[in-house]
Order: sequence, then C-alpha cells, then structure tokens
Amino acid sequence: MISTNQFKNGTHIEVEGTIFKIVEFQHVKPGKGGAFVRTKLRRQADGAAIDRTFRAGEKFRPVRTETRKMQFLYADGSDAHFMDLESYDQLALPQESVASALRWIAPSEEVEVLHVDERPADVQVPSAVELTVAETEPGLRGDTASGGGDKPATLESGVAVRVPLFVNPGDRIRVDTRSGEYIARA
Repeated sequence: MISTNQFKNGTHIEVEGTIFKIVEFQHVKPGKGGAFVRTKLRRQADGAAIDRTFRAGEKFRPVRTETRKMQFLYADGSDAHFMDLESYDQLALPQESVASALRWIAPSEEVEVLHVDERPADVQVPSAVELTVAETEPGLRGDTASGGGDKPATLESGVAVRVPLFVNPGDRIRVDTRSGEYIARA
C-alpha cells in the first residue's frame, strides 16, 4: 500500500478502481482540523484531469509500472505503431492519447513506452531532444548569435518552434520538450 505522504509526481495509484497518474500534489496542514493532501490526477484510461482531496495518511494500491525500449515505426492517423526491440512484437496505441509525445519523435527513433499493469499506456520522451531543422528561412549575413531575434522553423517531426536567426535548414538543434523552446545547436 502507498500512503499520501509517499506521493511523488508521476506515481500511479488506484482510486475507487480507476488508475490515475499524480500530476501534482500539495500537503496542507490547516490550523484547525486534520491535515489533507490536495492532488491533481490524470485518469490513465482517457487522459482526463481531475482535482481530488485526500485525508493525510490515506492508503492506496500502488500500480505496477515499467518502461520498455521500443522503436516508433509510424502513425497512420488513428494509431501510433511501435516495435519491441527485444521480442520484435508490434503494438499500437491510439494516436490521440500519445499525440503530445509524438510531436518530438521521428519515425524509427527509439523511445520508452510506459506499461501500467502490463498494458501499454504512454510514451515517455526525454526533457530535451535533438532534431533536424527541415524548413526555415535561410540565415542572412549579419545574423549572429549575439544579434538577437528569432524566426519560425519546422523540424523533421513536423513541430514548429522559434529558433535564432543563425539557424539554417539541415542544422541539428536541441529543443526542450516541456516548453517547445530552442536550447542550442547539437
């Protein structure tokens, strides 16, 4: 059993028969009355976010999670297809449930697929990825690192980000997957 004082962001718990991922939590000790924990939970089945409050010390069944290395094959509009790198088994996840992660993944790239209670549930991407700039306006003479300013660029995975003026098509850049911001050239 897992208690409320063992909560961590990203931990999966079962509440009333439904599996949730803890997005954020806050322990509250009011001056009067018992302590409680305010949480923001994301339902694993459909991704819906809810706010719940629990009494301090309340216990929940921990949910077994593991990540497996898989290769992203392709997305066909309804499903995203992955292949296990050890057994070569293929699996498909609904594309809308992993759409935010797929923005940062190029086909045939290695990713970690999160399995919750032995069922594939989510794709985990690192906090920063290296991608090639597919399309942007070419840099002009005088566009330097200290020149300031930025321009739109489309990356190989199709996501649009803002990059400094000196970045050209074909350059490899590092991008923060949480905010979508340019970090540096790779």
